[in-house]
Amino acid sequence: MIEPYMDTVTVLGLLAGTFTTLSFAPQAIKAWRSRSTADLSFAMLLLLLAGVLLWFVYGVARGDIAIIVANGATAVLVAFTLALKAQNG
Repeated sequence: MIEPYMDTVTVLGLLAGTFTTLSFAPQAIKAWRSRSTADLSFAMLLLLLAGVLLWFVYGVARGDIAIIVANGATAVLVAFTLALKAQNG
């Protein structure tokens, strides 16, 4: 069950999730602007997407908002980059 308040541990988890999610944002933005994903491994993107989706499901099962938000946002960025990779090679 998701708690209606944010304790220190939840805030810590949200901060960690924000930083790890934002770490992938520059790659997604660069791929979008340049329309070039030649240097990105398709297999790496697929594995990363599978991993963050599994973490997302785990977060839902545990009711952990930090895990849900961080991995949901990362999944969107990775899926976007993967779509660019599929489209542009």
